[in-house]
Amino acid sequence: QVQLVESGGGLVQAGGSLRLSCAASGPTFSTRNIGWFRQAPGKERDFVAAIHWSNADTSYGDSVKGRFTISKDNAKAMVFLQMNSLQPEDTAVYYCAADRGLQPIKTRDVEYDYWGQGTQVTVSS
Repeated sequence: QVQLVESGGGLVQAGGSLRLSCAASGPTFSTRNIGWFRQAPGKERDFVAAIHWSNADTSYGDSVKGRFTISKDNAKAMVFLQMNSLQPEDTAVYYCAADRGLQPIKTRDVEYDYWGQGTQVTVSS
């Protein structure tokens, strides 16, 4: 089993920045793709970013490209999401997720098997 714990959410003004962290525990973290997703009230869960387990290739949702950056530290079993130029439409609960391992990079939530509890990000206008 892989356990994921997000942190770093909070309230920020438009134009500000936040850095989310995802701490992983359990076996074979270094072989799993990690993704970030978000869900706003009344909306579907959207893909934000993902990082490949081996070559650190990244993928981003269209709405966050150029503003958000995903990175990871395998030694610490941590994944980070640096969010810059935040806008009110970025307000959501942000989740990190891990897939089953040794896969190509994934961008759909149904392709991830383990999820954290989420962290709230609120951007005021």
